[in-house]
Amino acid sequence: MDNSGGEPILRLNDIHLAFGGVKAINGVTGEVRGNEIFGIIGPNGAGKTSTLNCINGFYRIQSGDILFEGKSIARLRPDRIARLGISRTFQNIQLYTGLTVVENLMAARHLYFKSLWVEGALYFGRAHREEIRTREVGEEIIGFLELERWRKSVVAALPYGVRKRIDLGRALAQRPKLLLLDEPMAGMNAGEKEDMTRFILSVRKHARTPIILIEHDMGVVMNVTDRLMVLNFGRKIAEGTPDEIRHDPEVIKAYLGEELTTAA
Repeated sequence: MDNSGGEPILRLNDIHLAFGGVKAINGVTGEVRGNEIFGIIGPNGAGKTSTLNCINGFYRIQSGDILFEGKSIARLRPDRIARLGISRTFQNIQLYTGLTVVENLMAARHLYFKSLWVEGALYFGRAHREEIRTREVGEEIIGFLELERWRKSVVAALPYGVRKRIDLGRALAQRPKLLLLDEPMAGMNAGEKEDMTRFILSVRKHARTPIILIEHDMGVVMNVTDRLMVLNFGRKIAEGTPDEIRHDPEVIKAYLGEELTTAA
């Protein structure tokens, strides 16, 4: 699939977000195309996570618009946006620590349950079919993310890197049309980062799911993304391919310095 062709799945049209007198996002415009991995980078406080929070409805922009599959989602609740096909991970792991791996993955599918409470209580009809399908999805993801050895383990007892992988799995369990990843490799060692990079690339290759990625590891960012948008103090200062961004003087001055030119 040509990442540059077709109608963009997501458009940010001159979005603005402020908290009191602080402008968290100041006129950002951009788009996500095809099945590309679109990176958002910038220094701490640049507005990266705020941008994701606006896309999935946690924050509501004051002006501008956000279009998903050609329709505005700027005023929708987070649950409505999730049902449309946008899922995400967070900087801090958001799992049910008292549940097992497979139970956490199954919990992500609750948005799609249509059975009535009485069907669930008696476990028949739609409730039965929905749980079977939910378990099937959970097992598919366990295999995809190589979590078989931990499938029945309680999440609280698992290593940090495994929990980050489960967090990705829970986002994938929603079968998203667009996946938002907020620092999925934060706190990982080199081996765990390699695994996570492999899984992210596999999501794009096999599920053909477009991804918005926020990540501070510039080696990872430069190697896995198709295009990058650079933010600084809530303003977009550059957008382009990793190679273009690597040599952009304003980006180097504002954020990356020698780290960008040496990342491979």
